[in-house]
Amino acid sequence: MSLWINNQWLVGDGEQFQSLNPYDGTVVWQGNAATNWQVNAAVVAAEDAFLMWRNTTFSERLVVIERFAQLVHQHQSQLAQIITAETGKPLWESTTEVAAMMGKVALSITAYHERTGTRQRQQGATTMVVRHRPLGVMAVFGPYNFPAHLPNGHIIPALLAGNTVVFKPSELTPNTAQLMCELWQQAGIADGVINLVQGGKETGAALAMAVGVDGVLFTGSAQTGHLLHQQFAGQPQKMLALEMGGNNPLVIGENYGDIEAAVYTIIQSAFLSAGQRCTCARRLYIANGQAGDALLARLVAVTSQLLVGDPSATPAPFMGPLISSVAADKMIEHQQQLLLAGGVALLTATRGQGAIVTPAIINVSAISELADEEYFGPLLQVSRYADFTQAVVSANQTRYGLAAGLISTDTPQWHYFVEHIRAGIVNRNRPLTGASGDAPFGGPGASGNLRPSAYYAADYCAYPMASIEGEQLQLPAQLAPGVSLS
Repeated sequence: MSLWINNQWLVGDGEQFQSLNPYDGTVVWQGNAATNWQVNAAVVAAEDAFLMWRNTTFSERLVVIERFAQLVHQHQSQLAQIITAETGKPLWESTTEVAAMMGKVALSITAYHERTGTRQRQQGATTMVVRHRPLGVMAVFGPYNFPAHLPNGHIIPALLAGNTVVFKPSELTPNTAQLMCELWQQAGIADGVINLVQGGKETGAALAMAVGVDGVLFTGSAQTGHLLHQQFAGQPQKMLALEMGGNNPLVIGENYGDIEAAVYTIIQSAFLSAGQRCTCARRLYIANGQAGDALLARLVAVTSQLLVGDPSATPAPFMGPLISSVAADKMIEHQQQLLLAGGVALLTATRGQGAIVTPAIINVSAISELADEEYFGPLLQVSRYADFTQAVVSANQTRYGLAAGLISTDTPQWHYFVEHIRAGIVNRNRPLTGASGDAPFGGPGASGNLRPSAYYAADYCAYPMASIEGEQLQLPAQLAPGVSLS
């Protein structure tokens, strides 16, 4: 059974597909994709359930959502094991993902009341009220790199606001999504409030274009996000919230402080999750001179010793494999392209078992025009600079705008950086991969359509309703010109 529609587990009638463990190639999950008819059936189920769900009280909805969070807590080990098997992330990292899922409920409750609650003010005998109402059926598209936490970050706010959901996970991580929906079923979610459709591009296209969908909440590649944006042209009545990654710069000031802390922060920024986080540093700017030379040499030395391998092994590795052998081959290809363009390999990536790719550090200072690409893996491009202001200009030379960072003990330098950099997440002396759940997550440019997620997800799950109210009709002391009641 691969689909969950109107609280019924069904077999997909589309093509068979499977998810593979990216380390050892074993089959983790096997099933069939949803057909267009089944996708539409899921949307209809969500439409039918919407009026009932939106008319429940916030407290009633919260009871079910908190029960789901309790079940995630009870099954956290099983869920983490499945995430590791499907994504290749080390088990310790999958465990932190599950913890983030559990924390999402409390954060979303606070965000709901703060950003989309009910507010009123009195002006004489008139009451001004702002309420928020759910949009309807929300199509949630989940990515493979955080197959539980990121779609959960859309689903929880959507349900709290009174929306219903059709969830389409990545075709690379269907088993994680299936367990999530099994837990929702155990939590007692009403029929049709959440529905699961599995499949690839065709399934996603059918869901996005389904007539009954009132909004699409998407986390994934810029290419797919732009296609969705094109598909939604001429449909301003539908909510579209896109989070699409970035070609993120990390600038190192001459006064970077403790060298070991700087190296560790760079490694966490560039290579966490095998570089498969949309906030990972892709471009590293290091000042010319002895301090920069020493930092770069130490970075290469420490990175070359990172433990990369079996994500379930003991001792635990820092990195596991990429999501697939196709993704791993692309990383090696990207490295080769940079070398052919004039880059110098400071640390060369190599292929290992399954989709293992070791980290690459390439000095690209001699390349006059770098491709503005999000290399979604452990590939770090290094540029040396002579002038800090020019480094910031170079850092901004990307069509993306998700994340940027500065490692510097120089406070005036930080003030300059934060005023001139163009990004939605801007960190100082902390890893770029450190984003807070109680802050907005998103950025300008090709990183999205200015609908930040995380704490601000409440904004795209409800619309404001403004009212001017009086208990009795009121005749003004002075009538409008041209009106006579005599």
